Amino acid sequence: MTTGTYTVEGMTCQHCVNAVTGEVGRLAGVKDVAVDLNQGTVTVTAEPIDDSAVRIAVDEAGYRVTN
Repeated sequence: MTTGTYTVEGMTCQHCVNAVTGEVGRLAGVKDVAVDLNQGTVTVTAEPIDDSAVRIAVDEAGYRVTN
């Protein structure tokens, strides 16, 4: 398993957490998605992690990866 942490712009509430978790969690190989609203981060555990797919999923949820 590989873990990657992404800084995401615009997340402010539980709806944001649910939207991002749902979209990223649907990606192939993803085992866990952890959102930290205070830090503005999403940590993804997957095998393998597809950075571009994570970015697209976050975008689909209505937010933007900034790193």
